[in-house]
Amino acid sequence: MSHNYTRNSKQKFAYLVNILYLCLLICVNMRKQYIILFLLLALTLSSCQRHATPKPYGYFRIDTPDTAYHYASLANYPYTFKLSDNAQVVPHLFEGENYWIDIVYPSLNTTIHCSYKPVRDNFRLLAQDAQEFLYKHSTVASAIPVQEFANPENDVWGLYFELKGNTATPIQFVLTDSIEHFFRGSVYCNDIPNQDSLVPIYDYMRQDVRVLMESMKWQ
Repeated sequence: MSHNYTRNSKQKFAYLVNILYLCLLICVNMRKQYIILFLLLALTLSSCQRHATPKPYGYFRIDTPDTAYHYASLANYPYTFKLSDNAQVVPHLFEGENYWIDIVYPSLNTTIHCSYKPVRDNFRLLAQDAQEFLYKHSTVASAIPVQEFANPENDVWGLYFELKGNTATPIQFVLTDSIEHFFRGSVYCNDIPNQDSLVPIYDYMRQDVRVLMESMKWQ
């Protein structure tokens, strides 16, 4: 990756953060359905492309378990969502944070690290943090497709990212109502990242993340 590519990416992300903040300010006086449209327009510009590398082959087969879903027991948390029967919620202890969790999949050696922040006139900072976290992995990812998400019934809006290539976190997502809640998740496989050998796990986690996003409720 050239220096110009890195510099241009940083400049592009800084620009997108400002666009993101302005869009969210606009949404205060607009229908929330337009949140996704603005976010998608801004963040799509951040997708980067690199030359493909030869793919290795001959990996061991990974069998993923069947699953069913139930709402997680999060009575004292400001959110809840449907959880796979193959996963368990573990509080993520971090100084000053009461609502961070890890969703652990023991049989897959995989974890979804989830953070939560209340929105208190700090949406720009939260959005910027999310962008910076995504950018840390963009230098390794060959591409970052973005998909918008909207659930007006539950007042949940967000974005879903897939980081292509051998990245430490192949899936990231952000959920918010733009005025009170900001939830972010990142999938980590604890094995050495290799996109080809871990395809079954990534496929399984892709489905679980979508169920989480679609079932998210604020409490």
